[in-house]
Amino acid sequence: MRPAASAAGARGFTLLEVLGALALLALLLLGVYSGVRTATQTVRSGEAAISRLDEVRSAQQFLRRELAQARAVPLAKTDNGDPIYFSGDEHEMRFVASLPGYLGKLGPQLQQLKLVPNGKGGSRLEASFALMPPDGSAPRPLSEPEVLVEDIRGGRFSYREPDTAQAKGQWRNHWDDSRVMPRIVRIALTLDGTSSWPLLEAPLRVDPTATQGQANLLQGLQPRSLQ
Repeated sequence: MRPAASAAGARGFTLLEVLGALALLALLLLGVYSGVRTATQTVRSGEAAISRLDEVRSAQQFLRRELAQARAVPLAKTDNGDPIYFSGDEHEMRFVASLPGYLGKLGPQLQQLKLVPNGKGGSRLEASFALMPPDGSAPRPLSEPEVLVEDIRGGRFSYREPDTAQAKGQWRNHWDDSRVMPRIVRIALTLDGTSSWPLLEAPLRVDPTATQGQANLLQGLQPRSLQ
């Protein structure tokens, strides 16, 4: 018999060795968890950035299209009875246009773009639509306002006057001219986070003359007289 050898063969791990192994395993699991968490956050951050980019691109396409389709339809009247075709300030604008698709079959619609406080120290850009009844009664809202862009840190609207033969039109922060519509509408926004809003300058193709009730669809070009 070999009692010394049997005792050595039956010897197990000490408590210190078990604790050391558990500590190494915990460190290994912590490293794996950190790697998975980092990868998950990276994927989520990438998805959020892509979603934000799509939101900005879609909003810009919509705004450019609708402003280009603005129509010379009076949305209100001044105290003197002159028709108002476009109104706006730094945080809100109103004009008449037809929406694309089946909604466009409803006829001209009063559209309102507005920067609304979001309750978090910033704002959001909303679009509202109302049907313009043919009998001249008050516009009827079609639905609740649609949110075009969320989480805006700051923003403003501005409007450029039509060009004249002497000079280019000046930019205004407020538009209440009942004679003409702005030549170009500028929408400047500063977004929260790392995303950016490319400066949007959307030209309007309609230039109504309130005195004659006509619309010049090619703004800036003077009609030629027939000889």
